[in-house]
Amino acid sequence: MSHVFVVDANKQPLDPVHPGRARLLLSQGKAAVLKRFPFTIILNVAIDAPVVEELRIKIDPGSKTTGIALVNDRSGEVVFAAELHHRGATIKEALDDRRAVRRSRRRRHTRYRKARWQNRRRREGWLPPSLTSRISNVLTWVKRLRKLCPITAISMELVKFDMQAMENPDIQGWEYQQGTLAGYELREYLLEKWNRMCAYCGKGNVPLQVEHIVPRANNGTHRVSNLTLACEKCNQAKGRQDIKDFLKKKPAVLKHILAQAKAPLNDAAAVNATRWELFRGVQAFGLPIECGSGGLTKYNRTTRELAKTHWIDAACVGQSTPEHLNITRISSLLITATGYGKRQLCGVDKHGFPKRHRQRKKVHHGYQTGDLVRAVVPEGFAAAGRHVGRVLARATGSFDLRTARGRIEGVPVRYCRPLHRNDGYSYHSTRGGNSSPPL
Repeated sequence: MSHVFVVDANKQPLDPVHPGRARLLLSQGKAAVLKRFPFTIILNVAIDAPVVEELRIKIDPGSKTTGIALVNDRSGEVVFAAELHHRGATIKEALDDRRAVRRSRRRRHTRYRKARWQNRRRREGWLPPSLTSRISNVLTWVKRLRKLCPITAISMELVKFDMQAMENPDIQGWEYQQGTLAGYELREYLLEKWNRMCAYCGKGNVPLQVEHIVPRANNGTHRVSNLTLACEKCNQAKGRQDIKDFLKKKPAVLKHILAQAKAPLNDAAAVNATRWELFRGVQAFGLPIECGSGGLTKYNRTTRELAKTHWIDAACVGQSTPEHLNITRISSLLITATGYGKRQLCGVDKHGFPKRHRQRKKVHHGYQTGDLVRAVVPEGFAAAGRHVGRVLARATGSFDLRTARGRIEGVPVRYCRPLHRNDGYSYHSTRGGNSSPPL
């Protein structure tokens, strides 16, 4: 299982310990809980010149989810794993809503408001907020983990997909087409694009083959837009047939395949657009950096016969991957970026008219919305019982809690105790392959 982070009284990072050892230190009064996510304990004493094992943080950046793993290169043990879910789509939707409100306001029969979109300048290397948030999330967690454990090196996947080579396989530069990793970039992309299922029959968990939608015998190309995945039975049944003839009795499947084949490379483009900015941000930490490609990551994972998850991909990034990775009983931490709330004080309806106003004050009675608390409410209250969840703070002192069992209303502030302050993220834990409710 994942180890527990340990720091001394001066908050100097020490070697992570087994959860059983951490439980013993807590029960003996030699340590206290410092953080709930990731779980960290702090010792009562300071340690001078501690001897620690060097750890490597490995990052597998993705457009929607980034895998993070802490690996001991000497022993091959994965001591911590996490999957970081980004909020780029949420940011894009919020910006679209704001833009719609502004444009609708200009169309009303009120005073003229000059459009301002032409007088704004963007710095060199500017990225959209939805992409900037992905970079910030990764850098934030690298910075946090460096404070909790002795990280001495960084490995990151710098190139997810080589889009140019996928679109034009005849490109000069034979390193794309030769060597042990030949074909891994394209196959990994097709597996993600078609959800690891046969495009014709929808079967998963079966051996899949690369299939040409327009057969090569009919002048079909090797471009990625002409490739899909098919099981052996469907691939042989289709043969040289035109896909419209092969799927004439399945019009819905035909429509889906043709639309999916021409789908833009949005996720690959997002990763490629942010990779160098992320690299420069990681480089600022001053640690040795090792870079690898998505094809090398998949090669490391398949040769070690490991399952496909984001954090396992992270553990397999780079040439430094140990020959034997110890991932037994690892429970990964699922981290979801939620942000710190909105700065909008006046909420509007779909027509752009005000419908609610918020207070400027965020902290009420020592709590702010999003804090994780434990509430033990005695009998006589509507919310009687023990509850753990995120708090919705109000000036009245009567809070609401968002728990795994649902929303609990009317919890008095005097019965609440803080567990984890709002830090812009929500957390799940995986135990035995199952995901617990979000906290």
